[in-house]
Amino acid sequence: MASSGVDRRHTASAMGLPGYNKGTSIHEEARIDSESNSGQVAADSTHRQLRPRHIQLIGIGGTIGTAIFVQIGRGLLNGGPGSLFLAFLIWCTFILAMTKCAAEMVTYNPISSPFIRFAGRYVDEAFGVAAGYNFFIFQAALVPWEIVACNLIIHYWSDAVPTGATQTFTCLLRSSYLTSISGIINVFAVKWYGESEFWLAIGKMILIIGLLSFTFVVMVGGNPMGDRFGFRYWNNPGAFAELYSTGSLGRFQGFLQCLITAAFIVAGADYVSMASGEAENPRVVMPRAFNAVFYRLTTFFVLGSLAVGILVPYDSEELANAFEKGLSGAAASPYVIAMNRLNIRVLPDIVNAMILTSAYSAGNSYVYCASRSLFGLALEGKAPKIFRKCTKNGVPIYCVAFTLAISLVSFLQVSNNTAVVLNWFVSLVTASQLINFCVISFTFLKWKEACDVQGLDRNSLPHTSSWQPFTAYYALTGCFTMIFLSGYTVFLPGNWDVPNFIFSYAMIGVFPVIFFGWKFIKKTKWLKPEEVILRTSEVDDIEEYTRNYVERTPKTRWHGYVDRVFS
Repeated sequence: MASSGVDRRHTASAMGLPGYNKGTSIHEEARIDSESNSGQVAADSTHRQLRPRHIQLIGIGGTIGTAIFVQIGRGLLNGGPGSLFLAFLIWCTFILAMTKCAAEMVTYNPISSPFIRFAGRYVDEAFGVAAGYNFFIFQAALVPWEIVACNLIIHYWSDAVPTGATQTFTCLLRSSYLTSISGIINVFAVKWYGESEFWLAIGKMILIIGLLSFTFVVMVGGNPMGDRFGFRYWNNPGAFAELYSTGSLGRFQGFLQCLITAAFIVAGADYVSMASGEAENPRVVMPRAFNAVFYRLTTFFVLGSLAVGILVPYDSEELANAFEKGLSGAAASPYVIAMNRLNIRVLPDIVNAMILTSAYSAGNSYVYCASRSLFGLALEGKAPKIFRKCTKNGVPIYCVAFTLAISLVSFLQVSNNTAVVLNWFVSLVTASQLINFCVISFTFLKWKEACDVQGLDRNSLPHTSSWQPFTAYYALTGCFTMIFLSGYTVFLPGNWDVPNFIFSYAMIGVFPVIFFGWKFIKKTKWLKPEEVILRTSEVDDIEEYTRNYVERTPKTRWHGYVDRVFS
């Protein structure tokens, strides 16, 4: 079979598992079995150094980026507050369904790049390769997106922007600096990435909870103007904006555009899953992390979409200046726009600065996930061998370097309007993310089918998702439909644009090309349920690790307190 098994020489000690008290080395270079036709991996050389609090906050840090503070304003501009809130509420149900699928598979076998490798093991090796490169492109494209978004945010302070060569140099300097700081923390041991992301994620939590509280206070009159505006903007200019057309069709297209915005902004299980291969005691920690996704979706995305619709009217000139024209001095965040409209001083600058900090944190997560997905491909022989190389601290250094090199495409904004380049990346990322969600949902269906045929009791697993397979079909149907709708606007009269078309639909073509190309070259096989190997040596290793796990003593009393609160 093409990819249904793993080398039985894979050992727990080689995985770098802390708490495994056999007295063996915790680091071994990843090896490919030269005798295996499928090129399966003999050892994973990353280290399990992420504590429970790191996993919880990585899940938050990866989902809260610039988009939830800035890009959400474009949804408001296109569809109005009612459409925005309804779209986010509906889309979160699809993401929750997909997350439940990922949780069951990942908690059973918590390995590096889990859903990418599961796609190859439970469906078809070629399917896993296509899924892996799609996810890598998805995460790698998010790094330059954050850089471009940061430049858009910085425009708030730059009323007098230099022109000509000076402007080009300034833009290049900013982009280079942002690229550098996005990669610095990723070249150190993963525990330092986890620690930095922990504190940065706490900052983002404070920011979004603070902004939600700010929304409530000012809407009931707690502002310098004493204006109790409540839901005023839902009545004037209205809850549902017309887009491209008038009447019901225009309002529906506005809602659809909000749904596309939600498909870009809302993230689910990706970041939690990618950390599973480096998590301490994953059979205990990962189920808790996945269960917390529901609360993140509700608090950050649903309530966030409601808040921006309360604070700013959809016909705001400031929003249009930022997203349609990319003008200097324009506030891109609806929250900052609202503060300026209410004559609140100083706070807009503080919030804008904190949004920039959140962009740095999100950039860290994207570099981490992109590098680990490429590392996972290399581990299974699907990417060049050089990407299997790790530092002594367990960092896949060449994967990190390659990801940072891709981020240099953010220099496109030098020759194009920042807002235009931002839209290109949004289109590319949205399509790739939707394909990734479809991969997870479809892989789960094949996993469940194999479990049923082979008699594996899913109720005995660390985490069992409810209402299956209907939950998986629901997620798959919604995400698959949105793949084709995400760029539909280029087909409307007068809207044709070649770059927008390419960025919106390129991955729809790239995915099958990789799939069929690999299948043709490697002669891979679409696995039947009875051919899937559910219990690999990795499962044996993780079960032995769990039995022998000894929890690390916190370095200080403060660390112990923080561990208890966020575990």
